[in-house]
Parts: sequence; structure tokens; C-alpha cells
Amino acid sequence: MENRRKYTTPRGVNGKDRRRKQHESRAVRNRRLRKKRLLRKRFFLLLALVVCLCVGFRLQHKYMSVWMVSRMAVVSVPEWIDVQYIPEGNPSRSEERLEAVRDIVVHYVGNPGTTAQANHDYYCHEDSVVCSHFVVGLEGEIILCLPLNERSAASNHRNKDTISIEVCHPDDTGKFSDATYDSLVRLVAWLTDICHLDTEHVIRHYDVTGKECPRYYVRNEDAWIQFKEDVDRTIR
Repeated sequence: MENRRKYTTPRGVNGKDRRRKQHESRAVRNRRLRKKRLLRKRFFLLLALVVCLCVGFRLQHKYMSVWMVSRMAVVSVPEWIDVQYIPEGNPSRSEERLEAVRDIVVHYVGNPGTTAQANHDYYCHEDSVVCSHFVVGLEGEIILCLPLNERSAASNHRNKDTISIEVCHPDDTGKFSDATYDSLVRLVAWLTDICHLDTEHVIRHYDVTGKECPRYYVRNEDAWIQFKEDVDRTIR
């Protein structure tokens, strides 16, 4: 007869030991699997939390922007500002609503010696397609040309979320007179207050497009820094 090799259990290992080790191996695998599932669940919960926070932040930001623009429509304009709205239907007045108020943009008119009234009246021409919210004159007079919740046509792609100020100047240097400067500081301080902005949000047309506007404050950076410091002092 053919000799058959008899199977022998390795020394120290019997059936119970094998079953125990198999059971322990399954238990380890199950623990690892549960741990992976738990980690995966926590990851998706964290991801959902982040998404909810981002959506909530965006909704809050949008709500605050809408609230601010609505508030600008009914804000009380000080008596030292002359309200002369451009007629409705004029090409320079789009009557489009602002999306938000994120910055205040300072310009210079670029036409030395012209008055605030002259620039306002130019906006009212039927062939004019430009306008600003405010014009500050050579003697410090301030004219409001548009409701503060409407878009101007002065700051290019930032018309949708800025308040624009055109400033008159006596000569080609673009430097403002003392009376003009003082009125501009007062106006910007008032605007930052009602718009809940700080002077980090007071910018030049140059900062939007790179255009040399307002010329004096593009060529003299120190003077621009000093202007914003003067606004800060007025706010305080």
C-alpha cells in the first residue's frame, strides 16, 4: 500500500488555537474597518461644517451689503452738502443700484480751474456719460450729484461697489487748495462713518486702473498717506 503522510498539527498549535487566532484576526480587521468608517464619517461631517460656514458667511456678507445700500438710500445728508441730483433719464445717470459700498474712490477732475458747479452741470448734459457721486469745489463747496444708493460712472469696473468723489484743482499739478482739501477730509470722514469703513477703504482712481488720478496724490505718495491720516484724526 502507498504510504500516506499523516498530517500532524504543528507543535504548540491545535484547533482551538487556530480558531482563536482567526477570531482575533477578524476582530482586528473589524476594529480597523470601524476606525476607517469613523474617520470617514468625521471627515464628511467636518466638510459639511466648513461648507455651511462658507455659505453662511457669504449670505451674511450679501445681507450686510444689501442692508448697507438700502441704508444709503435714506441717510440724512448734512447741510454742508449741496444736493443737486442729475435729472433722471440723463445718459450719465444709469439709476442702477449699487451692489455694496466697499470703497470710497477719490478722483481729480483733470480740468484745472473749473468749479464744482461747472462739473456738475457737465454731468447733466445730454451727451455726457460720466458722473460722480460728489464734486468738491475750489472754495470747498460740495455738491451731491447722485443718490448714494445709485452707481456713478467714474471708477470703471468698481462703479458697482464704490462711492466716487471728483475734486476740483486750480492748476495742472492737481494739488488741491486748502479749502478744497479741508472739505474733502470732512466729506471722506463722514462717508467712512456712515458706510462703516476705515481709511484702508479710501482709495485713488489710480488704485483701480493705474490711471494718474488724482495726479498730485499719485506723484506724491507721502501726501496721500498724510491725507488718510488727516481723515483718521477727523473720524476720532
